[in-house]
Amino acid sequence: MSRPAVAEAAAAYEGDVSPSRFVQAAVAPSRARDLITLTKPEITLLVVLSALAGYALGTPDGANGLELFGLLVGTGLTSAGGAVFNHLYERDHDATMRRTMNRPLPAGRVSTTFAWRFGFGLTAAGLGLLCPTTNWQTATLAIATVLLYIYVYTPLKRLTPANTLVGTIPGALPALGGYVAATGTFGGLGWAVFLLLVVWQMPHFLSLAWMYRKDYTRGGFEMTTRDDATGTRTGMWIVAFTVLTVAASLLPVAMGRLGLGYGAAALALGVYFLVPTVRFLRGDRSNAEAKSILKASVMYVMLLVPVLAAFAWIG
Repeated sequence: MSRPAVAEAAAAYEGDVSPSRFVQAAVAPSRARDLITLTKPEITLLVVLSALAGYALGTPDGANGLELFGLLVGTGLTSAGGAVFNHLYERDHDATMRRTMNRPLPAGRVSTTFAWRFGFGLTAAGLGLLCPTTNWQTATLAIATVLLYIYVYTPLKRLTPANTLVGTIPGALPALGGYVAATGTFGGLGWAVFLLLVVWQMPHFLSLAWMYRKDYTRGGFEMTTRDDATGTRTGMWIVAFTVLTVAASLLPVAMGRLGLGYGAAALALGVYFLVPTVRFLRGDRSNAEAKSILKASVMYVMLLVPVLAAFAWIG
């Protein structure tokens, strides 16, 4: 509990404020927790993992420690800065949705002035680390990621259901950035891992859109689930993009960079990911099943990337 919250709780005990104020003070989110929330840590972690995947494919002889550190931390900081900007641009819409109305900005716990400074600071720190430790191309991709996320994807969320597909581009650029950091080129393997992250994001975000379809409608977001009362179309898209994800994960094998051991592991993880999507399509379109897809998608990436890196560096 923060010092002001402790002081207010003590005052409540002394009888200076109402018991309800005491309860609010006792459960008030900490400042640190609010700042972490602004960085969207789950998304930032996935972005860092995607950069690691691209880097691993581009370094057959193993990682350069300083370069890898600069890539991962710099990418993470830049992604976190972009997340703060996203919170700023969507704060009014977040205030209308149950899922997001208690976020730091719509709830008024963090000022917009501070959030702007925080976002710029994180982004500048990330770029300041990427430039000297990797190369200018990687830093440029990081800037492009933030700009596309804020000025293209975010506005499109209230204009067209195609926003989800468009949003996969900034979401996958860090994977390409990882490859470029390792090689200095935009090679085929870089585009292969970029494609993998593009198609993986679709079932991930479509399952989320189904779970919160009423909330998204309330907030004015144009999602593919908005006019899909039965969920059949959503289920078909989820399964189709999951199959494409499994196929894309095998591209490094087809391109001769990784062997059959990785291919077998990637295929097994793909089946694990595919199972809940098929259940959803076959008729169990509950929010619980959509949540199973969401969890499977996260676990899939968190397991696939270390496996990919291990086979790329160890063989």
